[in-house]
Amino acid sequence: MNSFVDIPAMVAACRAACGKVYLVGAGPGDPDLLTLRAARLLAHADVVVYDHLVGPGVLELIGADVERVYVGKERSRHSVPQEGINTMLVRLAREGRSVVRLKGGDPFVFGRGGEELQVLAAEGVPFEVVPGITAACGVSSYAGIPLTHRDHAQSCTFVTGHLKDGSCNLDWPALARPRQTVVIYMGLSGLPDICAQLVANGLPADWPAAVVANGTLESQQVVCATLATLAAAVAREGLASPCLTIVGEVVKLRDELVWRAEADGARTTATTSNNTAQV
Repeated sequence: MNSFVDIPAMVAACRAACGKVYLVGAGPGDPDLLTLRAARLLAHADVVVYDHLVGPGVLELIGADVERVYVGKERSRHSVPQEGINTMLVRLAREGRSVVRLKGGDPFVFGRGGEELQVLAAEGVPFEVVPGITAACGVSSYAGIPLTHRDHAQSCTFVTGHLKDGSCNLDWPALARPRQTVVIYMGLSGLPDICAQLVANGLPADWPAAVVANGTLESQQVVCATLATLAAAVAREGLASPCLTIVGEVVKLRDELVWRAEADGARTTATTSNNTAQV
C-alpha cells in the first residue's frame, strides 16, 4: 500500500474547492479612471457580477470568455434583491470560481460593499477589496469644482440622499454649516426638499450649488445655480439619474477651473437668480 501523500496537490485541491471574490470599484464612469488592478481582474476573472452604475466603457474591458451577471439597482427597481446577490456571490465562490463583484465608484462609499463582505466573511469565503475613485472625487474633478479650498471649504461631507427606508432624514443643521462642501449622492428625486431644508437650517438662499449628471462621461451635464433656484433649473434641463449634488462656495470656482466640458461636448448650464447662460 502506497502511503505517500502529495501535500502540495492536496493544498491546491483545497484552494480550488472555494474560489475568491474580488470587490472592485469601477470608478465614476470614465474607463480611463479604472485602476490597473481592476482592469487585470476584469480581463481574467471567471465571472463578473456588476451594478447599474458601472460605465459602459468599463464593461468593455471584461474578457471575452468571462461570464457577466447583471444585478443592477435602479430607483424602485432592483433586478436582484440584495439578499439574492449575497447568496449568489457565496455560491459562485464555492464553485471554485474567481468572482469580480464590480461596483460603481468605490465599493465602500454608499456601495453596500461592507454589507456584502460581512456575508462572505461569515460564510468563510476569501475576498479582496480593490478600491475605486469614488463618484464625489471623480465627478467634481471633471466638473471643475474642487471639493476643498483654503478660501472656501476646510471640510467635505458625503451623504446619501435617501436612506434604506426611502426617507431623506439627514442632520440638516450639520450640513448647513458654512466653510464646508456637501456632496449628496442619490438626491435627485428629493432635491427640492434638500435645498429647502438647507435654507431652513441656516444657509442663505443664494448659496451656490450644482448638480452633475453622467459625471466623467462625454454626456456629462452640469447645472450650477443657488439653493433657491437649483431644483427648478435641474427640472428645466431635464437631468436624469445618475446625478451628484454639490453644495458650497467651491461651486463658484467652476467658471475659473472648468477644463473639460466644451472640449468633450458636454453641456453646461450656469443658472443664477437673474440669468441663464449655456456654453
